[in-house]
Amino acid sequence: MNIENFQEQRQTGPVSAPRDTAPLFVDLDGTLIKTDLLIESAFFLLKKQPWMLLVMLYWLAFGKARLKEEIALRSALDFSVLPLQKEFVEFLHNEARNGRTLYLATASDRRLALPVAERLGIFKQVLASDGQHNLKGKKKLEAILTCCHDAAFDYAGNARVDLEIWAKARRAIVVNPDAGVVSTLKKRRYVVQQIFDDRPSTAKTWMRALRVHQWAKNALLGVPILTAHAFSFSAIAEMAAAFTAFGLVASATYLLNDLLDLVSDRHHPRKCKRPFAAGDIGLASGILGMTVTFALGFALAVQLSDYFLLTLLGYLALTISYSFYFKRIVLVDVLLLASLYTIRIVAGAYAIEVPLSSWLLGFSMFIFLSLALVKRCTELLAMQRLARDTMKGRGYRVEDYPMLGAMGVAAGYISILVLALFISDPQSASKYTYPVLLWLLCPLMAYWVSRLWLKTSRGEMHDDPLVFSLKDQASWMVFIVMMMVTLVSI
Repeated sequence: MNIENFQEQRQTGPVSAPRDTAPLFVDLDGTLIKTDLLIESAFFLLKKQPWMLLVMLYWLAFGKARLKEEIALRSALDFSVLPLQKEFVEFLHNEARNGRTLYLATASDRRLALPVAERLGIFKQVLASDGQHNLKGKKKLEAILTCCHDAAFDYAGNARVDLEIWAKARRAIVVNPDAGVVSTLKKRRYVVQQIFDDRPSTAKTWMRALRVHQWAKNALLGVPILTAHAFSFSAIAEMAAAFTAFGLVASATYLLNDLLDLVSDRHHPRKCKRPFAAGDIGLASGILGMTVTFALGFALAVQLSDYFLLTLLGYLALTISYSFYFKRIVLVDVLLLASLYTIRIVAGAYAIEVPLSSWLLGFSMFIFLSLALVKRCTELLAMQRLARDTMKGRGYRVEDYPMLGAMGVAAGYISILVLALFISDPQSASKYTYPVLLWLLCPLMAYWVSRLWLKTSRGEMHDDPLVFSLKDQASWMVFIVMMMVTLVSI
């Protein structure tokens, strides 16, 4: 095991309480910080080199300590933005000012633990894994007892594996505990000094992480029902199943994307509040949630047509390639985002087994390209307000805004042109009883696209234009009128 020493740095201030002579040993992952450094550094590495997953399995064969060391050697985390348990950190600073000796005791590799300790400057020593010894559970307890020479000590932790350390500790401090930890401590009658828990409601936090509101995008799967006039109970039932399957898989990809984007999200003015970036949900729980939603989504998809399943697999491949690589390539990222919208319409057609309209595909590609560019322009304006020149994790610069805005407006108006050409096509018009009414869709679309871009230029647009539209009364009125016009025309 490894014990790293560095100069003790304590803040000076008035002593507010008698000095506690028993040292306090503090866990790192999930306690001092609201994240897990092993998982975080692993995702950092996988984002750059996905094939390293196989290498990680090889390292794991030599033990978890070896795995942690190898990953730590190749990671470059930004320790300045790691989410801290602020109330607990304030408590630690007070203890340090009162002269108490604090130690950081963690199963994380020492290369990752030391920068966190140095950031706070309140720990006398760091006890951490070193490539040969995985300082967890019993091994951590042995290191603690050696460090304090079997004298009395207190311990702050959060997990069930910490119970055997608390069994030997004088007092327990519990921080953002795992399920069942507090009840077990009380059942065993351990002395609990204090409990710190700053996590928000679990259900609401998971709803945010899964981005259930984004399921509204899956309404695009129902467009082929409208354009193919396929109104039947069986088609609606199949569409409901397709909607749920797509929603589950999309939510899983959102979880994956957030796990990969932890560093860039923490530097973003709004994305820093996302559950994983803020530490409101544990990374291990995120991996489990991602696995379960993937499994449920594809279990439902196999009940529909083979083409729908293949389309969903294509959507997953595009999303993963976007998350790992293409999101960093200028313009390719917005084209892929537009494709991810369009593929929903394709999947909807395959779900109810109706032919795809080339007019519909052309319209959707241009309108969704416009929406993707709205998203990027909104982010650039946010960076401009923060006096930043570039977007972290992206290839765009603030000065790109005028050109991207011009592209986005042009794409929006081209989609209206495609709609007008569709309406004027005799073969398309023959499918409607009152095709002339469809011309009302053009000014409605022109108003909506123009308003979207006007809001963007004013800095009043949400990061996601769909979220903005769902909350915007004018957008709802446009959508409802367009739906009514289409139905009456049929």
